[in-house]
Amino acid sequence: MSFERLKLFTILLPAIVIGGFELIRHELLLHYLSMEVGNFYIIILTLLLSYWFSTWMFRKIHAMNRTIAEEQSRSAVYEERERLARELHDNIAQMLFFLNVQLKQGKTAEARSVVSEIDHHLRQAIFNLRSQPEDGTTFPERLDRWLREWSAISGVEAERQGEWEAGTFTFSEEVQLFAIVQEAFTNIRKHSRADRAVLSWTRDDRDRWVLTVRDNGVGIASPPPDAGKYGISMMRKRAAELGASLRVAPLPDGGTELRMEGGKEGRRR
Repeated sequence: MSFERLKLFTILLPAIVIGGFELIRHELLLHYLSMEVGNFYIIILTLLLSYWFSTWMFRKIHAMNRTIAEEQSRSAVYEERERLARELHDNIAQMLFFLNVQLKQGKTAEARSVVSEIDHHLRQAIFNLRSQPEDGTTFPERLDRWLREWSAISGVEAERQGEWEAGTFTFSEEVQLFAIVQEAFTNIRKHSRADRAVLSWTRDDRDRWVLTVRDNGVGIASPPPDAGKYGISMMRKRAAELGASLRVAPLPDGGTELRMEGGKEGRRR
């Protein structure tokens, strides 16, 4: 049922039922029902009608909202897949061109590095396409599985800390969050020269949450000398979709920290 029909039904049903009862009472039942008894009946009828109608209405609205949320989630997944396809195409095309140049110049060491980079991009893309939110696994399970694969490929020890409650984010929000985590760990592999990385998650009683990614590498300048190189602007854009702030800064004892903070009040629905 469309919203227009639902609105019309909401307006007409109480008027028809209650108004119809009053009309019948005055025309046909006035000699059988006293005014006090009739008023009592109309109160009971109104209560029953209100209870039935409000229950039905809220179920209908809940079902509509669930359908809309599912459509938005599917749309977010498809958009992410299209983004991955474009990104994979552009990156692989550039790397293959660079590989061809290195091979022509006889630079086999650089060529092997490019092949390793291509392998990493392909593995990450395959994982993303195989492990979308709709596959039935929870977000922490997908995250843990990806971290294990990332650690095996990069040789950097990866750890996740903090308990992730189910239903914290919608599917579309999980897509955005997962992309931020992937970009952060890609930067660690490419630029940090770290041997350990930690993803940490905390949430307080007011539904404020903090996600951090730390490494023990060489650190990063503050502000970063080339933010585009590290994909920080894209990560900030994705964080904004979650109503969160994102900051990347060096740690006092060495290494880099990506810190993202958000909460329910800032999220876009």
